[in-house]
Amino acid sequence: MTARLIDGKAIAQSLREGIRTQVAALTAEGRRAPGLAVVIVGEDPASQIYVRNKHLATVAAGMHSVMKVLPATVTQAQLIAVVEALNEDPHVDGILVQLPLPRHIDSKAVIDAIAVEKDVDGFSPENLGLLAQRTPRLRPCTPYGCMKMLEASGIDPSGMDAVVLGQSNIVGRPAALELLMKGATVTICHSRTRDLPGHVRRADLVVAGIGKPEFVLGEWIKPGAVVLDVGINRLPSGKLVGDVQFEAAKERASWITPVPGGVGPMTIAMLIQNTLEAYQLREGIRV
Repeated sequence: MTARLIDGKAIAQSLREGIRTQVAALTAEGRRAPGLAVVIVGEDPASQIYVRNKHLATVAAGMHSVMKVLPATVTQAQLIAVVEALNEDPHVDGILVQLPLPRHIDSKAVIDAIAVEKDVDGFSPENLGLLAQRTPRLRPCTPYGCMKMLEASGIDPSGMDAVVLGQSNIVGRPAALELLMKGATVTICHSRTRDLPGHVRRADLVVAGIGKPEFVLGEWIKPGAVVLDVGINRLPSGKLVGDVQFEAAKERASWITPVPGGVGPMTIAMLIQNTLEAYQLREGIRV
């Protein structure tokens, strides 16, 4: 068996084209375009690339893009003041503060300062709480993108034994909540889990988000399982790999995401989708 690839790049492109069509229809009616503001602190090269890609995706969707570039020396109070000003900006529907932030800034305090209706990362306690209550509003982008990938591939998680590797608030925990909403039986594995290979071997669906290159061995994958590899790691050689040993895993799985070109493109697509949804909620547009 050789797994079929879940082409996140193609799925993301299709979603982004659909969003662009919706935005064009809104502006043709005389409405303002949805707006996304991205705040970056410091000059981390990886963060700069992510922010540039988000800006380009926003513009390509026909949306209003705002970029706030702040020095690494900015104080927490100054950063929160920028966020609060964006909360009040009527042309901004979504706010994203690029992580990680410098050590002297409390990331949670900054995220909590974002108005919940503009929290397009879906990280606020209220938005995560709504997801836990099965009444999601704005959902964390990467897990939301994983669910869209499954849907686009015709994969129904209902009844599956799903294993999520990692318990972060960005991927692991919300991914488990998303899968629960779809009727999967979910196990979250983490650094204290006993017999991790055993858990993976029993899984019909594996979501790997631990940030360790090729940590999940191909031989752990249950024959016919679906594998969503959220990890993106750069080896000393410069090669990008996921958290799963791809070449071996693809010979056992039924479906698998590549790295790069799998989950990564979906995260930005869902950020743009969340911005559109935040706009629709603020404008009272029923969909």
